[in-house]
Amino acid sequence: MVSAERRGRVVVIGGGIAGLAAAYFLRDRVGAVTVLEGSPRVGGKLATSDVADMAVDSGAEALLARRPEAVEMISELGLADQLVHPGTTTARIWTRGEFRSLPKRQFMGVPGDFDELERTRIVSAAGVARAREDATLAPTGRDGDVAVAEFVGGRLGGEVVDRLVEPLLGGVYAGRPDQLSYEATLPALAHASLRHRSLAGAVNELLGPPAPDPGTTSPPVFTTLAAGLGTLPEALARASGARVRTKATVRELARTVDGWRLTVGPTISPEYVDADAVILALPARPASRLVGQVGGAGSVAADLAAIEYASMAIVTLAYPVSAFGEPLVGSGYLVPAADARPVKAATFSTVKWPHLMTGPVHVVRCSVGRIGEEAVLQRDDADLVRLAAADFSAATGAAGAPVDARVTRWGGGLPQYAVGHLGRIARIRAGVAALGGLAVCGAAYDGIGVPACIASARLAADQAAGYLQALATGASAGE
Repeated sequence: MVSAERRGRVVVIGGGIAGLAAAYFLRDRVGAVTVLEGSPRVGGKLATSDVADMAVDSGAEALLARRPEAVEMISELGLADQLVHPGTTTARIWTRGEFRSLPKRQFMGVPGDFDELERTRIVSAAGVARAREDATLAPTGRDGDVAVAEFVGGRLGGEVVDRLVEPLLGGVYAGRPDQLSYEATLPALAHASLRHRSLAGAVNELLGPPAPDPGTTSPPVFTTLAAGLGTLPEALARASGARVRTKATVRELARTVDGWRLTVGPTISPEYVDADAVILALPARPASRLVGQVGGAGSVAADLAAIEYASMAIVTLAYPVSAFGEPLVGSGYLVPAADARPVKAATFSTVKWPHLMTGPVHVVRCSVGRIGEEAVLQRDDADLVRLAAADFSAATGAAGAPVDARVTRWGGGLPQYAVGHLGRIARIRAGVAALGGLAVCGAAYDGIGVPACIASARLAADQAAGYLQALATGASAGE
């Protein structure tokens, strides 16, 4: 039986946004919460640092405003007045040496209007003709999960996948449509496509009817914090009331008679931390290593280890406004992998977020690296800056070298939702729950955006609190 003085002690392993959110959701629900983070700071992929004397996010720089989890949490933290909205979210495709506008009626690159698709000239005339066959093809049966390229390409052709779907999905996952799960990466479309013969019909259901008034404005899709999204973790850590420790790497996880024991720190000087429940807010691979040390958890560890990750780098460049012969238009651009360019996407930060435009300098973020393209990331920082700047200049005509630059590397930073991902996650969650007092959360499970990570943290916190409540109820009944 768990001793009374230890009942209700939860340890969260991992101090990224998911781990801190889990601690926040456990406040006032359990006896004590400790967050153990192996790196020198909390926040994971949320961080800011100065570029050209401006605080600019070096990781995620926007929240999906139409999902409530992050915006609600920011409001609870008293930071709602710091939310800012983009000046524009209109991105373009840079392909075959030209900027081309995205179709307005598209869902993650899957078009709903083929006349509009033809006007964009992103795909060839033959590619548009193939896409139009969607209206006459027999319904596509689906027995279980399939790859995005298999389903979407089967309906609309491979060129639509390569030139439209891939750059949008690649911008999120740095992955490949022939490997990514249709049901996990495009869940709304996957469900809607079960109700429609044509894929375009499913897209139009999701988008709804076109606005009758061209001047009609929709609520903003994205938002961020004026001081940078990287300021959110520290505020969340303070509000959680948890004891947060950095430079505290957990090396071992073991089941005890009445809970869990964690081994923290170096082998020559280990520290032992006891807990009644543990939340693993780690990437899948390190979570697998810890779970694999628990007897009877081999299959769960194997499922966690099977989740692959892509590496990438964000090269942030600052240019004088005078470097551009014409004003930067839109929020940035995406590049299909088929074009074989080193920069897969660029965000015009000072155009997208007008509050950053405080002087005669434009800041842009260039994303480099897709799964299977890790060789480009082996360059040192100076070489990576030169490569990104040259590619950005080829696209935009920017003259001269940037006046400041920053390279942020996210090695193994983006989980890949491969075919069968949803089934794998269901098995992982069932397996860790069966161990008693163990839960998981983070980007590896239900979505890689901040709102999705927060949602997974709430689920893990509810599981941990529910387990401890059941434990306390059982102990009371046995007294």
